[in-house]
Amino acid sequence: MNRPCPSHGVLDRVLRFWFPPLVLLLLNGCSSAGYYSQLASGQWQLLRSRVPVAQVLADPSRDATLRAHLAQSQRARTFASEHLHLPDNRSYRLYVDIGRQYVVWNVFATPEFSLAPQTHCFPIAGCVAYRGYYSQGAARGEAALLQQKGMDVTIGGVEAYSTLGWFDDPIISSMTHWGDERLATLIFHELAHQRFYVKDDTEFNESFATFVEQEGTRQWRAYRGLPASTDNALRQRDQLTQLVLDTRKRLEQLYALPLPAEQMRQRKALEFERMRQDYRHLRDSQWAGANRYDAWIDAPMNNARLLPFGLYDQWVPAFAALFKEEHGDWPAFYAAVEKLGRQSADKRKAALKALMGGL
Repeated sequence: MNRPCPSHGVLDRVLRFWFPPLVLLLLNGCSSAGYYSQLASGQWQLLRSRVPVAQVLADPSRDATLRAHLAQSQRARTFASEHLHLPDNRSYRLYVDIGRQYVVWNVFATPEFSLAPQTHCFPIAGCVAYRGYYSQGAARGEAALLQQKGMDVTIGGVEAYSTLGWFDDPIISSMTHWGDERLATLIFHELAHQRFYVKDDTEFNESFATFVEQEGTRQWRAYRGLPASTDNALRQRDQLTQLVLDTRKRLEQLYALPLPAEQMRQRKALEFERMRQDYRHLRDSQWAGANRYDAWIDAPMNNARLLPFGLYDQWVPAFAALFKEEHGDWPAFYAAVEKLGRQSADKRKAALKALMGGL
């Protein structure tokens, strides 16, 4: 059995000066303490179980497929710093096997007649539109409590996350199930969060990281002499995203109406059924019947299930326009992104809308 390396930056400088206990001291109330305790415990278990990727690659007893994935990941990791100008540190030079499909499960919640997410604020990351749990059972328990309060709730598994440079983030076994290119895109995405992050603006942060992921993957393919991706799955994902965003707009208009609750409930159900019908038409007319999203579309639907689409995709075209304005120069692009990030939330949003209008 491989033992964790005792160093890792002296366990990331003693967990950044006993970070979990300090977080707990910031809290009030037993329920908050319990939640943050599981966060601290989960992060601690993750950090203490890391081993250098080089150690895994040098161990012939390790699974050959895993070693091949990790070898390719290190090429992508080097490319990320040398060509995409993403942070050059020990993040994603380490590996940890967590023995489960996802590292955390995020719980999203909205009121019954609103698309405004229930937000949660943290000392480092600021306010975000979800609450994460290292245990699926704990996430389901939180979801059940919220449903009892009449909220729309959904749970989403997460393959990876960034600690925003506080610790050396590892490649997690949950990141390795989708092939070499998906692993590379996750590394690009999470390093983008380390490169720049604005507190209390999830849409900005996730759209920025998603753009870096997408453009980085395009350049990574070109660097290896591969043609541009013609994977229909990417086009279909984008089309599904647009369908969901269109549904969100109609729901927002609906929820602004002064309707009785039962009538609002009926109209809401009709909008979800319209989305399903539009999806089936798209699938059958343009996707040759490809059914990769059937299970998602046919599952019980609510406002919360639509939230991740807006969070991760809303401003991607704006960042693409900004990258074009900077002539594809990564340092200049990051400088422009940082300039945007320093503006007030209202000015930042107006600037992003202006960039979208220039497309």
